[in-house]
Amino acid sequence: MSTSPDTAAQNITSPLTVGDIDAAIERISHVIDATPLQRSERLSSLTGANVYLKREDLQVVRSYKLRGAYNLMAQLDAGERAAGVVTASAGNHAQGVAFACRTMEITGRIYVPSNTPKQKRDRIRAHGGEFVELILTGETYDAAAAAAAADVRRTGATMVAPFDDARTAAGQGTIAAEILAQLGAAPDSVLVPVGGGGCIAGIATYLRAHAPNAAIVGVEPTGAASMTAALVAGGPVTLTEIDPFVDGASVKRVGDLPYAVVSALGAEVATHTSLGQSDRSTTIRLDPESFVMANLDEGALCTTMLELYQNEGIIAEPAGALSVAALGNITFEPGSTVVCLISGGNNDVSRYGEILERSLVNLGLKHYFLVDFPQEPGALRRFLDEVLGPEDDITLFEYVKRNNRETGAALVGIELGKAEGLGDLLERMEQSRMQVERLEPGSPAYRYLT
Repeated sequence: MSTSPDTAAQNITSPLTVGDIDAAIERISHVIDATPLQRSERLSSLTGANVYLKREDLQVVRSYKLRGAYNLMAQLDAGERAAGVVTASAGNHAQGVAFACRTMEITGRIYVPSNTPKQKRDRIRAHGGEFVELILTGETYDAAAAAAAADVRRTGATMVAPFDDARTAAGQGTIAAEILAQLGAAPDSVLVPVGGGGCIAGIATYLRAHAPNAAIVGVEPTGAASMTAALVAGGPVTLTEIDPFVDGASVKRVGDLPYAVVSALGAEVATHTSLGQSDRSTTIRLDPESFVMANLDEGALCTTMLELYQNEGIIAEPAGALSVAALGNITFEPGSTVVCLISGGNNDVSRYGEILERSLVNLGLKHYFLVDFPQEPGALRRFLDEVLGPEDDITLFEYVKRNNRETGAALVGIELGKAEGLGDLLERMEQSRMQVERLEPGSPAYRYLT
């Protein structure tokens, strides 16, 4: 496994203390719910460990973000409250700020990316009521953050940072205190989703003080692995582009404070290869006291979301399922205690079509081809009869040239009955008289046509 070259960063004094988190517990305990810590029989059987799910999706705003937002805003003085607050968010932090605004009667302006799921936008308005103004801008969290920063400079309002503030991170760290109290003992491993880094910074700080032997795993989506990039570079860097699918963890640049905390605690990059349930060859072996960052393929994440829904009845958003999705690529000691943070459950039902699609691709069941049919009658019928297997199904068929509806090249999506059937399908395509090009996931043509 590769590790971060930034060994010097491990000696940095952390800007976040256990005292900050203890104070946050007292400050927010009357507002937040102590969310359940539930043992999962299915996941325990799959891993050989005792797997517990920390259900922050059941928090009052359906994510852990209320903890940090409320802890920060509760410390504002009278002048700062009168000037109002501003924040940027992919959706969950915004709900926490909105809830705090209404509870404390503080006016706030909330900037979110224009592609923030409608479900999250509706919940922000519901939680904030007359005290918040929701402003859509840009296509990423980073664009919304730039607009929010400009607002602060212009108006003098207070920024409620979603992750790059010790007060926010301290609030998120209260999750670790609850985990230890609910278990009644120290866990062997804790898995935490990572976006901007505030949550992992708070949880890791508390665990290192009260459960020093616990292994910590931070899990990022492959398409937005900003903490991994920071650890490799020796400091926060801005990613040139990100995949916004995991909206709750899609951040181009990890926070300076979370990076300082994580690096000071000795975090290392466990692997540069994306983890995924369809590829078990990349495996992390945890040692006591280890602290590693791992990247997870978005397709594997979608498979986990569907499994959580179908088996446990848990509606997890993409970021919320990151920790559970990484379980399949980690080797645990039999009978050890493992905690996975389900960080949020604000998922828009309209996204399930894309979630199912990405899951099928990840499982090797969905494939796309460009098929150039011979210029003769019956070519399509022969394709159906001679190329498709008995359990295969065409899920997409579209002629590339719109004015040619009978012959010529077509984009064909095929769902296999079994992933192992791909080899036979490709062999039958090779033997046919048709010119067939397989579109590989991740290729420019694949992204454009699907």
